[in-house]
Parts: sequence; C-alpha cells; structure tokens
Amino acid sequence: MKNLPIYFLLNNASASQITEHLLLCDTDFIPPLSGRVVLNEYAEKIVRNAIRFEAWSDGTLVGLVAGYCNDKEKGIAYITSVSVLKAWAGKGIARSLMEQCVTYVKASNLQKINLEVSSDNTPAIRLYTKVGFTAIRTNATCVTMNLYLESEKEHE
Repeated sequence: MKNLPIYFLLNNASASQITEHLLLCDTDFIPPLSGRVVLNEYAEKIVRNAIRFEAWSDGTLVGLVAGYCNDKEKGIAYITSVSVLKAWAGKGIARSLMEQCVTYVKASNLQKINLEVSSDNTPAIRLYTKVGFTAIRTNATCVTMNLYLESEKEHE
C-alpha cells in the first residue's frame, strides 16, 4: 500500500463507491456516521448535491472531502464530510483534499466555508486549524468552524 500512487479526482466516485468508502470509515467518525445518517442515502445526496474532492489508489477511494457550494446568496460553502481510510491516514491526504476544496471555493467567489465537527474529534479539529479554520462556536458535542476567504477578484 505504501508504494501505491495516490491520484486526485473531482466528482468521479459513484454513490455505491462513496457508500463503500463511508462504511469502511464509519467507526473512525466520532460518533460513528451510521448513527447519524443512512449511509447509502447520504452517499446519494453527496453525489447529487456536493462537490467531491477524491483521493484514489489502485481503483479504491481512499479519501473524500464533500462540500456544498450552492449558497451563492450568503456566499457560504459547507463541508459535509471529510474521511480517509485508516490504512491511508497520516499521509497528508485529508489536508491535500481540504486544500483543494478551499482553492475551489475561492475560485467560486464564495466568501466563507463552514463545517461542524465533534468536539471529541481532536485530530480533525487540528487538521482544520492547520488549513486555516477557526472555531466560532463550541458546545458539549460540536465545534462549528469557519474559514473566511479572499476572492480571486480582490487580487486583480
């Protein structure tokens, strides 16, 4: 696995491939994702409505960041899911996918990215902080984080 190349694609995975990926990552979510959503229905919603930043190796979806970039009125994108197969963790895949997502959202001229993460998920909070997100609200179960963006137009 260590020697297999990783390649990145946009919106390539099918609902069944995303379902399989989320099943393999389910217990790595805090709390497990399957306790909050029906995985195959969630995967179908992601395919229908989200922009998907995908990491692949040897035909397997090893990492996924899915975000909704359709709130043009408020100028906000929402990251709904970030996951990497456990065997591929620690290789910078999640950070790379998050950075691709940020670049995409900036190019879409949205001003902000929001996400929510379990307050118990320290590794995810650390990742999001490294990418530039800041916590704006914390309660017993959840941390809401934002990343404010400069649009590409501001640099012209």
